[in-house]
Amino acid sequence: MASISTLGIGSGLDLSTILDNLTTAEKASLTPISNQQTAYTAKLSAYATLKSSLSTFQTANTALNSADLFSATSASSSSSAFSATTSGTVVAGKYTISVSQLAQAQTLTSAVQTSNTTALGDSSASSRTLSITLKDGTSKDISLTSDQTSLTGMRDAINGADAGVSATIIKVGDGSYRLSLTSSETGSDNAVSKIAVTGDDTLQGIVGYDASASSNAMTESVTAQNAKLTVNNVEIENSSNTISDALEGITLNLNDTTTGNQTLTITKDTSKAESAITTWVNAYNTLLDQFNTLTKYTAVDTGASAQDSSNGALLGDSTLRTIQTQLKSMLTNAQSSSTYKSLAQIGITTDPTTGSLELDSDKLETALSSDADGVKEMIVGDGKTTGITTTIATNLTGWLSSTGIVQAATDGVSKTLNDLTDQYNTMSTRIDNMVARYKTQFTQLDVLMSSLNQTSSYLTQQFESSSSSSSSSSS
Repeated sequence: MASISTLGIGSGLDLSTILDNLTTAEKASLTPISNQQTAYTAKLSAYATLKSSLSTFQTANTALNSADLFSATSASSSSSAFSATTSGTVVAGKYTISVSQLAQAQTLTSAVQTSNTTALGDSSASSRTLSITLKDGTSKDISLTSDQTSLTGMRDAINGADAGVSATIIKVGDGSYRLSLTSSETGSDNAVSKIAVTGDDTLQGIVGYDASASSNAMTESVTAQNAKLTVNNVEIENSSNTISDALEGITLNLNDTTTGNQTLTITKDTSKAESAITTWVNAYNTLLDQFNTLTKYTAVDTGASAQDSSNGALLGDSTLRTIQTQLKSMLTNAQSSSTYKSLAQIGITTDPTTGSLELDSDKLETALSSDADGVKEMIVGDGKTTGITTTIATNLTGWLSSTGIVQAATDGVSKTLNDLTDQYNTMSTRIDNMVARYKTQFTQLDVLMSSLNQTSSYLTQQFESSSSSSSSSSS
């Protein structure tokens, strides 16, 4: 008997529709799992957002958690001949400065050569070594091939050797070139004391140099010298024009010599602390906005079967609620030894409705100007266990660590998602098997019904034929 290719053909029943309805009914049991997967996937993404937001706030908190901010100073000069930057703790005051000489690097220059690419050494020499010795005794040996004895070849070999000098070629006219060597650092101790070529007397006659000799192939076009200056009439000499070790916490940058004495003024600078505090307040409010987004709640009509779809993925989440509550409690420092115990005392108040921080810049500036150390004591504390930003820093580090509550919550959601996936796959397989079984049974029913129908038709035809024959005989 032929198989039935389409359900219902043999039986005359709408078995395809029945099978589709059964499939739909069975697959409806997957919907709750699918909905849970969607919710937990959103939660997993939300934890990643929470972690990122906490990291961003951590950056601002770390910047503010620095004692140096509250002792910052700025430097101003009465002359463009020098400038200065300050770091660490520097006492405000004035310095009288006179610059008589700038540091400069030595430059040696060769005689004019007619080509910068033609080899200048002795072509019969089997090998040659160019040795550069500095005044401090350091030396570098550079092996040169015959081809490397051109001005270009020597320039490239010297620059690649880190010999304490940089080499360039100066074109002084058509067909006129000079090799120029300049010390990598300024100061007399960084000058070249000797350049010697062994194995090639011809090349020695072109680039040889000895500071103690009366005449040389290379001439000193710029003499190395140290910077010379006086600070409060105390003479200072330095190999560099950037002097960081003469005045504690002050780096002098020399640009030119001065005409007579000039003044360097060091003043207290509250702008750095103000800027860091402002950035911190803005970062806190941004973090709070993210908290609100992640926990957003939209009321629904009484009796509604589901929450509003626009609700935050971490609505009612204990991890976020714990962080938010603890963070809020850290905005005071009752242990502060200064008169400042809370942010409100320096102009940072909390909006009672939104919880965001509001900054009174004038009040903050007044507090920093009158008692920067007191503000520092409240905000930074000892930098270890006390201070608002120190306490927050410790907690942020814990929250964001690989064993912290954010990671623990993330791992929990990931595990739940994996379990839901297993449940979904198991149930989906069971449903697929069930539908396949239904289809097999329906196909068998179709075949059976088709066979019965054919038998019924055959018997009906036989009965009709027999009845017709009986009627004819009676006639």
